[in-house]
Amino acid sequence: MRLLPLLLGATAIFAASCSNSVDENLNNNSTEDNNSQTSTVSQNSLQNKFNCIRENGGLAAAHRGGPRRGYPENALETLQASYDNGARVFEIDVAESKDGVLFLLHDTSLDRTTEAEGVARELDWKELKKVRLKANGEITSFTIPSLKDTLKWAKANNAILELDKKRSSKFEAIISEIRKADAEDNVVLITYTYDQAAEVARLAPDMMMTASVSDPSDVKTLEGKGVKRANLIAWTGTDTLNPGLWSDLNELGIEVAFGTLGRRGQRFDDTFWEDRDGSEYDELIENGVTLIATDYSDRVSKHLKVDDIAIEKCNL
Repeated sequence: MRLLPLLLGATAIFAASCSNSVDENLNNNSTEDNNSQTSTVSQNSLQNKFNCIRENGGLAAAHRGGPRRGYPENALETLQASYDNGARVFEIDVAESKDGVLFLLHDTSLDRTTEAEGVARELDWKELKKVRLKANGEITSFTIPSLKDTLKWAKANNAILELDKKRSSKFEAIISEIRKADAEDNVVLITYTYDQAAEVARLAPDMMMTASVSDPSDVKTLEGKGVKRANLIAWTGTDTLNPGLWSDLNELGIEVAFGTLGRRGQRFDDTFWEDRDGSEYDELIENGVTLIATDYSDRVSKHLKVDDIAIEKCNL
């Protein structure tokens, strides 16, 4: 179902009328800011890799690692299966055990995704690490992975992890684990509020993050909170296709993330594949999206051609 061209056509009229309203200070300072920030990062840094990805195409990001039949969400084996099918970016969830070990789990409760029951943060790691994960309601042989082992996997495979902090965990502990693994160039930290973005910028001024951006002026606000533009990936939501915003952000040298994931039957993932075409994903990339967060990472990675170019040129 070709909804994207119709929506883009309507949005283009609005974008043309407001593109000149982007804060001139953002544009005037962009070259100076980017020069000062990129001078502090290495040639093989994650910041430079994302610049390369933006300039050469885009990538699919596997939501919760890309679960499918027989492979649970937030499992190392699932990340490997998604990687083998072309994904290089993986969104995963980070919780913390009663005794302070970081591990992968989305829900507060163990009930939905594992064979066990109860609140995960009330158990020690020695108990949690033995718990088997469920895929589509069926118990598998795969167990809950630690963040430590997941970071080790990412480094070994040159993969990129988007870490979504859950309520039981803290940014400080997550960042400490990343540094112990020397995995700063394999991780993007997800933030949801200005305060979280400011906290990450303070604790890890060298690391990349996603932060919500609905208008170019939000970039200036984030910079006022200490966020470096070179470290920012702009999360632009899951509801509204906004090529005008994406273009403005690209002009500022900022990568754009957009989610086609969501509730079954309501997400763009379902709309885009309704005609089994998938060309709407190409149009997202063409209109400035660098990262497509999707529940169908295998299918999207197979469909996209620009991701192969980005993987080759950007050393992924």
